[in-house]
Amino acid sequence: MLGSIIGDTAGSVYEFNNIKTMDFPFFSEKSDYTDDSIMTMAVADWLLKDPTHGMDTLEASLISFAKKYPCPMGGYGGMFFRWLFRSDGKREPYNSWGNGSAMRASANGWMFDTLEETERVAGLSAAITHNHPEGIKGAQSTAAAIFMARNGKSKDEIRSYIAEKYGYNLNRTCDEIRPVYHWESSCQGTVPEAMVAFFDSTDFESAIRLAVSLGGDSDTLACITGGIAEAFYKEIPDPIATAIWSLLPDDFKAILKEMEARTSYRLPEVLH
Repeated sequence: MLGSIIGDTAGSVYEFNNIKTMDFPFFSEKSDYTDDSIMTMAVADWLLKDPTHGMDTLEASLISFAKKYPCPMGGYGGMFFRWLFRSDGKREPYNSWGNGSAMRASANGWMFDTLEETERVAGLSAAITHNHPEGIKGAQSTAAAIFMARNGKSKDEIRSYIAEKYGYNLNRTCDEIRPVYHWESSCQGTVPEAMVAFFDSTDFESAIRLAVSLGGDSDTLACITGGIAEAFYKEIPDPIATAIWSLLPDDFKAILKEMEARTSYRLPEVLH
């Protein structure tokens, strides 16, 4: 999950100022985590606190984190913002296929012992707002890729499974995508591209750089890519890990440490 936060932060300054190259400062003075990381932590908090994975507790977690962090860099998406901050408290899913369901899904990939349960609960984490089939697919496929990566599956095995089950075109390269790719908020226009960045990468840092270099919704792209890359490579460079750790609030750190204590998730050794 730290990989998701790193990707989100690295891409944050390029979301509305795309950069179509891998040659950029990984972090800058303006880099910061966004709503992607906040909601990733909210879902992780839900998974840790509620073993039944109820929708009421998920709603409470999402709202609690949004109220604590009401003005993240880049802001919350318009429909999601209205859902979060409804004055009458009557919240219903709004049939969204937006990539917000995928960006917050990474904790699901670490929490469970089976792929079936991973995908089931990832679907719940999406459906509370993003109950369109594409919104649910985005979360499930992201969590599934992380589950498979952390359990030692190869890139070819992950690619084949995701492509067959979720129907994404993963037989492309970043060099093919980059020239024509533009800002895209849908799961179906974000998750496959984020996965291609992972498949094209050689290590964690190159995965993030490839995702950001595609342009588009760069923080969300890199957030999704980073979560998968962390699970697969099982190594984040020390300078990157220490730099992101210095930016995180204490409650983020506490959740990550509790995930480490209760699951197979492992923070970089330099952070211990």
